[in-house]
Amino acid sequence: MARPPAAIRRVAHRLRGIRIAPPAFLPGRRRPPGPGPALELARTSRSHPWARALALVAVVLLGAWLGLLVVGSVRAPVGPMDTRMTLRPSLTGGTKINVSPLGALALDSHTGPLRLDVDVDRLDPVRSQELVAHPERISGLQTEITHDVEHGTLDLAVRSCVAVVSGATALGLVVYRRPRRALAAGGLALTLLIASGATAYATWNPKSVLEPKYSGLLTSAPAVVGSARSIVTEFDVYQQELARLVTNVTKLYDVTSTLPAYRPDPSTIRVLHVSDIHLNPAAWKIIESLVAQYKISVVVDTGDTMDHGSAAENRFLDPIKDLGAPYVWVRGNHDSKNATQKYLTSRTASGKRFPNVHVLDNGAAATVAGLRFAGIGDPQFTPDRSVKAEGDPAERLAGTRLASAVTAQRAAGTPVDIALTHNPVAARETDGTVPLVLAGHIHHERMEVLPRGTRLRIEGSTGGSGLRAVDDKNPDPVEASVLYLDRSTKRLQAWDEIHLGGLGLTTAEVSRHLPKENQPGATPSPSLPPLPSHSPSQPSSSPPPTSRH
Repeated sequence: MARPPAAIRRVAHRLRGIRIAPPAFLPGRRRPPGPGPALELARTSRSHPWARALALVAVVLLGAWLGLLVVGSVRAPVGPMDTRMTLRPSLTGGTKINVSPLGALALDSHTGPLRLDVDVDRLDPVRSQELVAHPERISGLQTEITHDVEHGTLDLAVRSCVAVVSGATALGLVVYRRPRRALAAGGLALTLLIASGATAYATWNPKSVLEPKYSGLLTSAPAVVGSARSIVTEFDVYQQELARLVTNVTKLYDVTSTLPAYRPDPSTIRVLHVSDIHLNPAAWKIIESLVAQYKISVVVDTGDTMDHGSAAENRFLDPIKDLGAPYVWVRGNHDSKNATQKYLTSRTASGKRFPNVHVLDNGAAATVAGLRFAGIGDPQFTPDRSVKAEGDPAERLAGTRLASAVTAQRAAGTPVDIALTHNPVAARETDGTVPLVLAGHIHHERMEVLPRGTRLRIEGSTGGSGLRAVDDKNPDPVEASVLYLDRSTKRLQAWDEIHLGGLGLTTAEVSRHLPKENQPGATPSPSLPPLPSHSPSQPSSSPPPTSRH
């Protein structure tokens, strides 16, 4: 056999001197000790400063995220609900409210690397039942919810700081195995969290609640109830159209009406009687239209302007100052003396908050638009169920106090032309002391002549009973009255009853009525007896309307 060439013999000789180790992954073989991935990362970091910085940031972010996942959430009661608040890493920020199993809605509340997740777990039955049993607590619900959210957010912020710093520090200790590097990772994590909070605060958008984005079953919510912005827009259109309808119908009535034969002259005092608005904002548009159309001298409101009498409802009263007429008001059983009445009589730096408003209570009297009014607020505040209602006896006692005040005014030579109460039970106690007394409360208009000669006018609900309109199959109508009084005698000459279709209806009806003593051929009614002795009276039937259009 021939020998191989000299070159090949030399290569083979060298290969025989090289030992090839078996692969580490072969079965039965132990992997030789060597640096782990953490040490490799550390070595790479030492050799490249930019890599060291990126590695630290990666450790901080990963550790912070793990910390938030483990302990970065709090359970917080918000009003009658139990919720869980959590901070999550995010590229866009914002707030997500999960209402299981209906779906979720997202709010563009802020911009930043953190998103606030609020999971509504359940409605607490105990707190909900307390709210139903004591609706007066609704007045403080806004403050309570604000306090709950602030407390929950503060608790979440503290816990998130602990979670982020702990997570970043722990992971830094595992990776670098040096306490100083681990503490640096924790400090950087805290700095990033504070910067994220500052960004969220600077970009906070409270108007985001007007444009929520729905998901799940809640995607049908905008189609059912509309967005908050469209509801406001459409309701404003509804108010304006309803007011325009009132104006057109009253114009038509003024042109076509020939019966009964009564035409008020320019000197006639015109009183617009409204009552029981119950937080219906459409009422202000209607009243404003009637004031302009009928050239109203004074608006009289016999109470229940509010629904719960809470301070949160007070801003609802602000349009009163722009109605274009004086406004005389007495408190109803849904109006709070400490909130509603106090707001109407409050003052600002420039003077009275409502320069055109006259609040009457405890028999106080005021002369407005040539008429002398005296009134008393309802002695009962029924939304506050913590106070036991005293019923009709309390109303009769209030009516007796008003009758005594009216009698004293007559004795002093300043007779009262119109007395005002909210409840008709109190109004009937003034029989024989005043020519005309106005009331509301029962949400149905009627006119009565009491046994001793006083005429009682009960107004319906100018707010269509407010939210109570949805309780019945047929919505309550919106009702108001225009009373015509002679400027010299201060006696009622006629009145127009105005009926508008309730919730969802667009109908209007105006009817004019004359007192029997003012009809052709009737005997004029005698004047009230001087300073009569007071005794409770009983209601009598009201005269039928003389015409209806």
